Amino acid sequence: MFLSCLELWRTYWECISRPYTVFICSLTAGLYYLRGRKCQTPVLVSSKAFGAFLHKHCPVVAEHFSPTPWCWGGRFQTLVCALLKSRPPVVYRNELIRTVDGGQISLDWMDNEASATYPESSTRPTVLILPGLTGNSQQSYVLHAIRQATHRGYRCVVFNNRGVGGEELLTPVTYCAANTSDLERVVQHVKGLYPHAPVLGAGVSLGGMLLLNYLARKRTETGMVAGITISVPWDAQKSSKSMEEPLNWLLFNKHLTNGLCRAVTRHRKVLEKVVDIDYVLKARTIREFDERFTTLLFGYKSCTDYYRDASPDRKLSNTAVPILCLNAEDDPFSPRNAFPLTIVRELPNVALLLTAHGGHIAFLQGLFPRGEGYIERLFGQFVQAVFEHPKEIRKACGIKEQKMR
Repeated sequence: MFLSCLELWRTYWECISRPYTVFICSLTAGLYYLRGRKCQTPVLVSSKAFGAFLHKHCPVVAEHFSPTPWCWGGRFQTLVCALLKSRPPVVYRNELIRTVDGGQISLDWMDNEASATYPESSTRPTVLILPGLTGNSQQSYVLHAIRQATHRGYRCVVFNNRGVGGEELLTPVTYCAANTSDLERVVQHVKGLYPHAPVLGAGVSLGGMLLLNYLARKRTETGMVAGITISVPWDAQKSSKSMEEPLNWLLFNKHLTNGLCRAVTRHRKVLEKVVDIDYVLKARTIREFDERFTTLLFGYKSCTDYYRDASPDRKLSNTAVPILCLNAEDDPFSPRNAFPLTIVRELPNVALLLTAHGGHIAFLQGLFPRGEGYIERLFGQFVQAVFEHPKEIRKACGIKEQKMR
C-alpha cells in the first residue's frame, strides 16, 4: 500500500514540477496558506502556572498553527509525512544491554562529544527517545528530534524495543505498551553511566504510551526530570476502534499489522515456543494481532484487559514530573473523544497541547514540509526549557526537589 502511495506521489510531483504549472500551483497554495494562518490556534490545557511557564519558554504553544495548504486532513498529513519528511544524518554508537530474563536491548547513542554548552560528559543532559509501534532509531521523527537536542548541546539515546531494528530476539519476549520493565532497565543503565546528568523522556505514539505508563508506575522514582509525548493514543480501545474504520484500516492498520507479522516471522524460531505462529500471521488488524500474540505473551486474560492496562489516560494523576503532550484532533490513531481533558485540567504537572489538524506524528507546515516543522520546534523549545530552567519548571508544576531525582 505504501509503495503504491509512493508511486502516486511521484506521479503527482512530476506533474506539478512542469514549468507551466509551477506558478499556478504555487499561487493557489500560497493563497490557501495565507488564509489558513488566521484560523488555526492550538489549545493548551494545563494549570495556570505550568501554562505560564510554557508560554514564557516555549512560545510555539501560542503560535498559530497552519497546516500545509495542499495537505488537508489528518490521514493525508500522516501519509505525506511518512513519504516526504527529510532524514537528517545521524551517526550512532550502538550498545547492547542484557535484561534479567536473558533478553537483549539495543540502545543507539548520539553522545554529542563536541558539545560546547556541556563539554563534560558526566553532566551533559540526556534525552531518552522511545519510538512508535514498529519504529526504531532510523525513523525520521527520531532523527529530527536528535538534531534539535544535539544542536542545543544535549546527548541522546534511542531505546529500541526488543527484536526491532535488526537485533536478534534472544528470549520469547517482545514488547508492549503496558510492560515497562525494559524501560526501567534502560533508565537504570543510563543513570548508572551518568548519575549527575538529568534525563528527559520523549515518547512517540506507542512510545508515548510506554513512557506515560512508566512515569505513573514509578511516580517519584522515575530517574527523569520531565517527559514529552507526541501523538500518544490515550485509550487503546478507542484507538483500535478508530483504526478499524474502513479507510483507516486500508491506509494504516493493514500496513502496521503486516509489519508486526513480519517481525514475528523473523523471530519465528524463538517465538514458536510460546505462541501459534501460523495463527498469529493470519491477523488482519492490530487488534487481532494483540489478541493472538501480545495478550498471550504478556499473560493477559483478554485483549480488553491488555488495552485497559496499556491506556495511560487514567494513570496521569500518579505522575510526578512535568509532562507536555502534543495531539492533533484529526489524528486517525488517537481520536479526540479519547483525550483526557478533564483529568489534565486537575493536574499541576501535565499539559496537553491540541491542534485542530496535524494527523499522526505529522503536523506539517509550509508549502514544502520536508524539514523542521511544528513538532521539531515544540520539542526543541521544551527540552531546552526543562534543562535550562529546572527550578522554575519544578515550581510551576508544584514539584518538590526530591521528586525530580
